[in-house]
Amino acid sequence: QVQLVESGGGLVQHGGSLRLSCAASGISFGINSMGWYRQAPGKQRELVAAITSGGSTNYADSAQGRFTISRDSAKNTVYLQMNSLKPEDTAVYYCKVVAVNGVYWGQGTQVTVSS
Repeated sequence: QVQLVESGGGLVQHGGSLRLSCAASGISFGINSMGWYRQAPGKQRELVAAITSGGSTNYADSAQGRFTISRDSAKNTVYLQMNSLKPEDTAVYYCKVVAVNGVYWGQGTQVTVSS
């Protein structure tokens, strides 16, 4: 059974930092990419950052220069280091894994940035 366990969300002040983690287990076939999406109230889910098995990264414009995505392939874990957080970064952050045999989502972790 595939399981994505996210951690690291919470409440932080404007300008603060958080580090999200997502550990994937039960995926029998290769992982092509791992990434983070977010969804704020009343808005659509959007890409924040993604990283391929080869290490190529892709960032949303809003995340560029402030967030850094990385992965530990041996642990099937992806991280999102978020610095200089702003109130508009407030959202539920979801981990997404694209594997050979399917696409999987985590349950989401709340990030709240106070002004």
